[in-house]
Amino acid sequence: MLRLTKKADYGVMALKYLAEQPPSVALSAKDIAEAYHIPQQLLAKVLQRLAKVGLVRSTAGINGGYALSRDAGSITVFEVIAAVDGPLFLTACSSGGARACDLTDSCTIKEPMARVNDSIVDLLRGIRIGDLVDRDPRHAFAGAQPLVSIRM
Repeated sequence: MLRLTKKADYGVMALKYLAEQPPSVALSAKDIAEAYHIPQQLLAKVLQRLAKVGLVRSTAGINGGYALSRDAGSITVFEVIAAVDGPLFLTACSSGGARACDLTDSCTIKEPMARVNDSIVDLLRGIRIGDLVDRDPRHAFAGAQPLVSIRM
């Protein structure tokens, strides 16, 4: 089963929460952790990693904290996951590592699984943090497209 790590999940949640705040507001890891009832120390490490790759900016001091480094509509869920967990690979052979698989000559699923992996990556690149922000339903656009559509 494909599943996000807790750290990646917390990273997406934190960026969503920051996107719901006015741009001038910086929040501490404690503020965000309390809002979602998640471990503050783990979230602080996730936020530090997100700051290191430039998805959030960190400000020290009494009024310091974290804020988005750019517009929520330009930050993808894929970027957050990759920043926290590294590259996304559905199977070990998709990782492109130097060590060849023992079954390379007889494998019949490598290419189909690579296409599945690519589809998941494309899907996550198409979801922006801004898409996740809670909005007042009275202001929702009636013709809005669903966040995800899966075709079989």
